Amino acid sequence: MTDRHPSIAPPLSNHRHVVATSVYVSLRRESEMPLIVKDHTWTQNQNTVYISVPLKGVKPASVHVTCTDEYLKVSFPPFLFEVFLFGSINEERSEARIGNGVAVFTLQKRRNESWEQLFTNIDKDKQKQIREQAVLKVQQKEAEKSKAKAARIQQEKKYALETMMKLENKERDRIQKMKDEECARATAELDFWRETQRKTAEEKENQQKTRGTGPQDNQPVNQKTVTLMRNTGDTTSGQRSRKQTAKDLPAPRSAGCIQISFTPRVFPTALRESRVPEEEEWLKKQAEARRAVDTDLAELDDLREDERNPDWLKEKGDKLFMSGNYQAAVNAYNLAIKLNRKIPALFSNRAACHLKLRNLHKAIEDSSQALELLKPAVAANASARLKAHVRRGTAFCELELYVEGTGSSVILLSCKTHQPLQSYKYRVILYREIFALKSLL
Repeated sequence: MTDRHPSIAPPLSNHRHVVATSVYVSLRRESEMPLIVKDHTWTQNQNTVYISVPLKGVKPASVHVTCTDEYLKVSFPPFLFEVFLFGSINEERSEARIGNGVAVFTLQKRRNESWEQLFTNIDKDKQKQIREQAVLKVQQKEAEKSKAKAARIQQEKKYALETMMKLENKERDRIQKMKDEECARATAELDFWRETQRKTAEEKENQQKTRGTGPQDNQPVNQKTVTLMRNTGDTTSGQRSRKQTAKDLPAPRSAGCIQISFTPRVFPTALRESRVPEEEEWLKKQAEARRAVDTDLAELDDLREDERNPDWLKEKGDKLFMSGNYQAAVNAYNLAIKLNRKIPALFSNRAACHLKLRNLHKAIEDSSQALELLKPAVAANASARLKAHVRRGTAFCELELYVEGTGSSVILLSCKTHQPLQSYKYRVILYREIFALKSLL
């Protein structure tokens, strides 16, 4: 037997494994290589080349074309058609039509001449260089297209934005014009109403002056008329009768002074039996409000005895409100309300502070609470009720709740006899016109 070194003769199994691996790699490379299409056809004339490439049953969506001045490639896996053109073409004027199982290319020549053949004979290095140049050119062209597309989209967006802004500005100007016209109309109506009121007041004043001087002016006329009517006899008899009448007049009576006293009444209006129950209920509420004072609050420990009074705190809050310190005024009203929750003026004044601080919901709550405490509606609380309605209506309108705000303004406009609140009334007239316009828009 002959001895053999193990390293000289490798096992048979390892040799088979190496052979199988090399065969697998070779088959994989062959499977990845495209199939070159050679059954194409082409024709030409002096300025155009026509190439027809069959697609072998591949869908047109899977066809990819790369074309430059010297190179044409049609890739539709697993097939490939590639040609290095004999002459130069104008790729911008050339076109391709893909469909019905064939790709037809119409290539425009740069020179009007006949080609000897479709392909040019060049070495592999030159072919590689042309391929790389074609890829770079295609990439550059795609980048330019993407940039141009992005610029076009940006320009379209800019144009759309400018158009929208113009439309919005036009609409805003139209609305502002309508608002100005409505404000001017409301102001003109208000001025006309004021002028009418002034003329009415002047007429009344003139009538009163006429009534005051009327009897004195009319007396001589009546006397003359009577004299003329009676002057049917002689003149001497008329003079004699006038002298006798003057002698018969009695002496003037002595002046006297009469003392009168009126029934004491809290309300400034005349007494009406139909309003007596409501007035008594209001007076009862006022008396309860004065008695309902809670002095067991921790906030009152730092106050003096004379300062533990809702009326004093109300006056303090009013002064702070007039000075513009609205938050401090709210604090004063809060403490006064904790002492006595039956005084409607505290809630109404706190609502005014909340309006200044733009706490509109709180202003509505305080105004509503004040109106609840101001029931029943009597002449003594008419001014307070109107102020509460004005503040609540203003808060509703600031919140763009025009229906609720119009309800308060209607109640305010129904009052015609309270002169101190006429300015509120005029302002509500103007607000109602403007808000009616907004609701229409």
